[in-house]
Amino acid sequence: MTVALPHSRPRARRSGFDVDEYAPALARVLGDGDSAEASRAAVMVALRRSLESGREALARRLARDDDGDAYMIDHARLLDRIVMALFDYTTERLFPVANPTTGERLALVALGGYGRGDLAPFSDLDLLFVLPYKRTPRVEQVVEHVLYTLWDLGLKVGHAVRSIDECVRLAKGDVLIRTSLLDRRFIAGDAKLYRDLDRKYHRSVETGSETAYVQAKLAERDARHKRWGDSRYVLEPNVKEGKGGLRDLHTLQWIAKTLYKVHSIDELVPLGKLTAEEAQRFAKAQTFLRTVRCWLQLTAGRLEDRLTFDLQTEIGQRLAYTDHAGAKGVERFMKHYFLVAKDVGDLTRVLCADFETSSGTTRWQWLRRSRPKKVGGFLVSGDRLDIARDDQFARDPVDMIRLFATAHDKDYDVHPHALRAIRRELRRIGPDVREDPEANQLFLDILTGPKNPETTLRRMNEAGVLGRFVPDFGRVVAQMQYDMYHWYTVDEHTLQAMGILHRIAAGEMKDELPLASDLIQQIASHRALSVALLLHDIAKGRGGDHSVLGAKVAQHLGPRLGLSPEEVETASWLVRWHLAMSDAAFKRDLEDEETVRAFAELVQSPERLKLLAILTSTDIRAVGPGRWNAWKSALLTELYLRADEWLATSSDEQVTSRARARIDALKENTRTLLTDWSDGEFERFARLGSGGYWLAFDPAGHAHHARLAREAQQLGREFVLATRDDVGRDVTEVTVYAADHPGLFARLAGAIAWTGLTIVDAKIHTLTNGMALDVFSVQDASGSALEGESAREKLTRAVERALAGKLLLSKELARKPSSLPRRARSFQVTPRVLIDNGASKFHTVIEINGRDRAGLLHALTTTLTRLSLSIATAKISTYGHKVVDVFYVRDVFGMKITDEGKLGKVREALLKALAEPEEKKSA
Repeated sequence: MTVALPHSRPRARRSGFDVDEYAPALARVLGDGDSAEASRAAVMVALRRSLESGREALARRLARDDDGDAYMIDHARLLDRIVMALFDYTTERLFPVANPTTGERLALVALGGYGRGDLAPFSDLDLLFVLPYKRTPRVEQVVEHVLYTLWDLGLKVGHAVRSIDECVRLAKGDVLIRTSLLDRRFIAGDAKLYRDLDRKYHRSVETGSETAYVQAKLAERDARHKRWGDSRYVLEPNVKEGKGGLRDLHTLQWIAKTLYKVHSIDELVPLGKLTAEEAQRFAKAQTFLRTVRCWLQLTAGRLEDRLTFDLQTEIGQRLAYTDHAGAKGVERFMKHYFLVAKDVGDLTRVLCADFETSSGTTRWQWLRRSRPKKVGGFLVSGDRLDIARDDQFARDPVDMIRLFATAHDKDYDVHPHALRAIRRELRRIGPDVREDPEANQLFLDILTGPKNPETTLRRMNEAGVLGRFVPDFGRVVAQMQYDMYHWYTVDEHTLQAMGILHRIAAGEMKDELPLASDLIQQIASHRALSVALLLHDIAKGRGGDHSVLGAKVAQHLGPRLGLSPEEVETASWLVRWHLAMSDAAFKRDLEDEETVRAFAELVQSPERLKLLAILTSTDIRAVGPGRWNAWKSALLTELYLRADEWLATSSDEQVTSRARARIDALKENTRTLLTDWSDGEFERFARLGSGGYWLAFDPAGHAHHARLAREAQQLGREFVLATRDDVGRDVTEVTVYAADHPGLFARLAGAIAWTGLTIVDAKIHTLTNGMALDVFSVQDASGSALEGESAREKLTRAVERALAGKLLLSKELARKPSSLPRRARSFQVTPRVLIDNGASKFHTVIEINGRDRAGLLHALTTTLTRLSLSIATAKISTYGHKVVDVFYVRDVFGMKITDEGKLGKVREALLKALAEPEEKKSA
């Protein structure tokens, strides 16, 4: 397929689309005797009919053939016919001139995407009205009528009215205008005037300034990438502007046309700038991206270039991606998308390096004249490492690993010539290379050496070397994680995690990851940690527990890389349990000694605890922007400290003894904060709370509660609410001291939800005086502590009304729209209720998984109240669109729920509360 760089009318394809059928010449619509005024309505009808019927035909053909190239080219041809007919009608029938002067000359030119013949369903029409010099009244009339008619047809039109000299002057000072004019194409009017523009523009703008233009376009590309996430693997990519998207292909076209004066990408092949295989990859990538963009806009019904979650599923279905074992159809579609984006990146790297060499800068001219330098058996070309001979990888395939190791060690990039050679010989990375001791040592040195491995691993991944050398990693390349929690593909997430681990070790993340930054200086198993991080998600998408399957990969790969048996065991254990610490910290009550005991018994050693804390922090930080926060940091730190304390003891009795000692110390420190209290007052308060209560808060928290309780007693109030910010965890702590009664927690949770706040943790305590002390940690919609007094006042009023029965929470929350974005509706979360009687000595632990919605926590806690269960502690976690809520409960007698019949009813009732409102109606 020839990829044109349009300078004339878009080529017709053998597509079965006859533009004459849908956009006939107006002469066939209008009678010669019709007056100009009488024909206006007929012209609008004809043009609208042509546009609508033509687009409908194009959409039908797209549904049949899935050919975005054909759609865009024929869409441009259809609009050409409409614009030409309108222009001719306007100049010849509405505003005719018998003997036009030089100033009456006018040419209509297509620019930008329309000029390229690259017109998506809702793309703008970029038009340039070219004049010989200044405007005349007739030209104003023509331009105005053409534009207003196109707008009346519902088209988005970008336009300019300029003389030839203006075009030249503006293009010299503005890269965007120059680029737009680079895609110029004559549509209608004075052809000679267009040729004059063409000649003067080529002579004055396009000649002699090629290098500056190329440098400006590459800088523009880099800025655009940063604006759109600077990764090809964000899970909601922008098909046009994102890294690896259509705009990157356009940039290559613009630069190729500027430097080599070609009109199609295929013309670069005989020039030696691209291979035939690379030109074919360019064409395939362009066709795929154009097709996706067409379906994206037709599905959305508007100009839309961001492939959001809610549109991915539908477009994947339209393109016939079906579910296969271990992978959903939408995941297979998006994996194809990311592999195409990777191809675009490969082509960009190859061509841009050649562009730099061909741009004629003094630096490159000097380098071409200088004697080549050799490093480790490779040539140094500028700041890039190249092969010394074309058959180097065929002679010794290990050199493909050695090339990246040398580049990593010496801080070189890899030359496109070497990357092309790798692509030719990639198949040679087979069992022999994988088992080669030197190759494995080189790879391990990249992973665990003193330099950041992220860039080198990414280069190896994009060249295909990483996936061939570690085939299990190749299986997760471009593997999508279809949820709203993860931000990147599996491979991109892993590579970013490797970079973060290096930055932690280098002391660059002390403020953001203080625990990991401290612990990494204390560990002995650096190599095992690096390998475990590389492999922690390597088994995703296989249909089983990726932690279990990944541990087996580590057991197999570790010895091959040269890890000792002890290191292999450590790496495998870390992969197997890499989610254990976050599960315990975010889903279990850290004040329950059973939680800490179970976690510490799993970890068994202080070294493993440190390694797991570092890996967990790194993993969460690499999930995506905003996924790591002070709240998660505080919970992980608390779990680490408690587990470390447990591991320092030798028996449960010692743990219990230490807990009693901690309680005594907490009471003593709290007493010192209450300087205006008598000993008797403090003793009465101290007797109100159980040991669990005292272990749940720090002395400042206990002093805060004590003052609230005394205030309520002195004022004779049965309800007091106070808020205070916990800066370290970035939450606002809402403390409610109220008379305890069944359903209190449900009402409080509902009132908080009604105000639009998110509960991230809750601690519920019933004191010996019959009062409840419930403490909620809440955040606003941005994931931060509350700002301003108005939000706090609104919360207080809502709680007061809820407790007084004046706020009908179930009805109000049912009317409240979901706080999740619309695209979250595309995700299905299988409702699950897990009941565990072994996780706590005194409570039944109920873990609930489901899709988030407004008022869900209120619905769940109301259900538990109706089941006559009291909630002791709640752990509330949200992962994008998914919630994991964990409740520690007891029955009316203060016991665990052990009866199987009762447990079945609890599970059934909670599943019903989890169901979406529409599901309940249909049930």
